[in-house]
Amino acid sequence: MCGIAGILGVTDPAQAERDVRAMIERIAHRGPNGIRVESGPGWCVAHARLSIIDLEGGWQPLHAAGSTIIGNGEIYNYLELAEEFGLGDKLATGSDFEPLLHLYALEGEKAFERLRGMYAFCLIGCDGRTWLVRDGFGIKPLYTDQTDTGFRFSSEPRALTADGRQSPPQANQVEQLLSLGYLIDGPMGSWVDAQAPGFATERLPDGDLGDMLVIDWEAGGSSPKPAHPRESGDPSVFDDIGSRQRGSEKTWVPAFAGMSGEEEAIQTLDAILEDSVKVHQRSDVPYGLFLSGGIDSTAIATLMSRLNERPVTAFTCGFDTPEARDERGAAERVAKALNLDWRETTFGEEDFWRIAPQVANFLDDPTTDYACLPTYKLAEAARGTLTVVLSGEGGDELFGGYGRYRRALRPSWLGGRPAEPQIDAAFLKDGGKGALARWREAAAPPDVSYTPLQRAQYADIVTWLPNDLLLKLDRMLMAHGLEGRTPFLDREVAAFAFNLPDRMKVRGRYGKWLLRKWLERHCPAAEPWAKKKGFTVPVASWIAPRAGDLGPRIAGVQAVAEVCDIDAVRAVFTDPAQAHNRWPLMFFALWSRIHLDGADPRAALASLLS
Repeated sequence: MCGIAGILGVTDPAQAERDVRAMIERIAHRGPNGIRVESGPGWCVAHARLSIIDLEGGWQPLHAAGSTIIGNGEIYNYLELAEEFGLGDKLATGSDFEPLLHLYALEGEKAFERLRGMYAFCLIGCDGRTWLVRDGFGIKPLYTDQTDTGFRFSSEPRALTADGRQSPPQANQVEQLLSLGYLIDGPMGSWVDAQAPGFATERLPDGDLGDMLVIDWEAGGSSPKPAHPRESGDPSVFDDIGSRQRGSEKTWVPAFAGMSGEEEAIQTLDAILEDSVKVHQRSDVPYGLFLSGGIDSTAIATLMSRLNERPVTAFTCGFDTPEARDERGAAERVAKALNLDWRETTFGEEDFWRIAPQVANFLDDPTTDYACLPTYKLAEAARGTLTVVLSGEGGDELFGGYGRYRRALRPSWLGGRPAEPQIDAAFLKDGGKGALARWREAAAPPDVSYTPLQRAQYADIVTWLPNDLLLKLDRMLMAHGLEGRTPFLDREVAAFAFNLPDRMKVRGRYGKWLLRKWLERHCPAAEPWAKKKGFTVPVASWIAPRAGDLGPRIAGVQAVAEVCDIDAVRAVFTDPAQAHNRWPLMFFALWSRIHLDGADPRAALASLLS
């Protein structure tokens, strides 16, 4: 886990090096172990390193077989790839990125199809082509823009600005943020740099081997173009390409066809999940997990306990506010059953007012998900004990866990409704209608053969998962120099889970049916069939005593006034029935003060309270 930045198509090397050094220093929190900047013909790149694998020799950029690479994330199957292709004598380091350079020399971009991991990298190839590539789920971030100094990229949008301040956002994106809770159309306001108007920053789309950028400098191209864009029938992370694990004794086919029934499905799930957790543990620094007490994190904990001789360190965050749904009891029960080294931390009202502006600061590409708050506190607590943290993101999306999936499968006369966002944003001038229409467009599945359940899963996987859950995990952990890993979002697990029959995912009132059956066998202390409490952070209770101060000042924020009905915004902070809308508006006001006005995070909060 690191931060990367660079400029391609450089015409002034000395200026490019100054610019790139400034870029990487803005995201130095991602790589607390050190920064390196390096230039070559037509390029300049920088790397802020968080040392995970090969602590001495893994510094980047890496050079081998005529190519250069700079990357963020992990390639988990690097050992298997090195063994399969006989690379042992050719490797100069133990880095997980170096084998890719040798594979690229052998087979070009086909090498990218062999990768199993989370990554965002720039590969300057021996064949004159330069690639920007992001993993299939978008676990690791990558942002790009085109300016008069060249084509730039970075791990966070803030690196691409002159002073961290942005131009006013576009109305449709503010509407998405305040109604959906995240952005579909890329960083806020297209992240038009206030110092260089006219050049817009974009997210590099995630995955599926069709959303890469290739730049062919030898052909004279100075602008990037998509590398073989996806067409109908192309492979995706849900297909069974790569489903035979190379370089391993284990092999499996992810599709359920051919399995004799429930027992074989449980055994296959056990093998796939164990293998995923095993490779996700590869690290030369201390690792552990975040344990919520729910099914997904408990499944990860169960396998980590199986695979490690020493007790695995697990951190849990709870709330002492009476109306909060606190799962510390369930987490402690699991921790005792699995003999975990369990550590709990508490999130209270004082934490809320201290952490809220910091969350807004680190979410330069924003989401209003209040789960960012305890995630930040967990990372804060784990720092100094752990460097790598495994987490359960993706379990609900792949195994069918959300209640909205079950509702979508019911007929309307039994309360069924589409599995799409339920928008409650009357304070917006358009009521959120534009955001919902854009969500429907983005969520449309490419495969007409998907079942209704798979369509609902796909919609979350391409919208909610990368733009909210994974963004939250990346920013909150990297704020503290920690690496977050997601074993459920392994390509082998994804291919198996997504292609399960619907009855193996949703049955009766239970989602994640197969995962529950597996957990019932391997960790009964988790009580996998108990009614889920759900996850809430009691932000409304903490905001309530200050609502009278916040309402008028939030209504006065220019970016709020442009898309909201000001009287309706004030009503949100006076009407208890609308208390659930206070946090999104408060977050966006903080975000605006910090990222549009250039305020210090603490000063931003003070400006809203006094």
